[in-house]
Amino acid sequence: MVAEKRENGLLLKINKPITLNDARQMTKNKYINTTNLCIIPARGGSKRIPRKNIKDFLGKPIIAYSIEAALKSELFDEVMVSTDDEEIAEIARQYGAAVPFMRSAQSSTDYAPLVAVVDEAVIWLDQTKNTCTHLCIILPTAPFILQRNIADAYHVMIEKDFDSVRPVVQFSYPIQRAFRLTGHTVDMMMPEHLKTRTQDLEPAYHDAGQFYWMTREKTLHGPNRGALIIDDILAQDIDSENDWLVAEMKYRFLLEKGIITQKT
Repeated sequence: MVAEKRENGLLLKINKPITLNDARQMTKNKYINTTNLCIIPARGGSKRIPRKNIKDFLGKPIIAYSIEAALKSELFDEVMVSTDDEEIAEIARQYGAAVPFMRSAQSSTDYAPLVAVVDEAVIWLDQTKNTCTHLCIILPTAPFILQRNIADAYHVMIEKDFDSVRPVVQFSYPIQRAFRLTGHTVDMMMPEHLKTRTQDLEPAYHDAGQFYWMTREKTLHGPNRGALIIDDILAQDIDSENDWLVAEMKYRFLLEKGIITQKT
């Protein structure tokens, strides 16, 4: 399912795209009765980048990339946006997402964790007697998200019986060689690895910050967590204005090289 090729000087992992029906067939109908709901959490009170979730990103609101990727993946019975903001709700509907309820003030603060948004959505599912079995949280600022990665992560979750699965990226530099800085004094955080060869150090990974598949029963609380490794060139934090500029430059570059397309 996963191969590697070098394209335009970049080594990429190429995943064969699969649909919901493909995934069910590949897992020998293990979850033939599954129904999947995509939830895109997008509150209106972003501080570091005002109106971040609907800010223009190369011609359209950045949340549109997440909505379109979810819809085009054909993996979901419904794609919805969870928001506390009427303008965000209206834009979400324009791009094809549903907004069946407005998010509570408690789950829309600067300190509300993602799991609070998920828990609120599950309560809504229970109240409306929705029979959804699996959820996928797609972040609203993930323009580099690929449909095939969403599908491959879904397959990993079902095939391996994980409670949840998220895309991860390998750290580009060994974390065992990290420094601790006290004033101008530098010390190794793991001095036992001072003379360890790089190739002998265990790889470490970080969250790509794009999406999270999970079962409705366990959501993000479940301890059996899985991961899908994606290419680091497709991961980008967007937490500041500088991050935003870098993301736009990176997106243009990837489009120019044909590494991503408007249909990814």
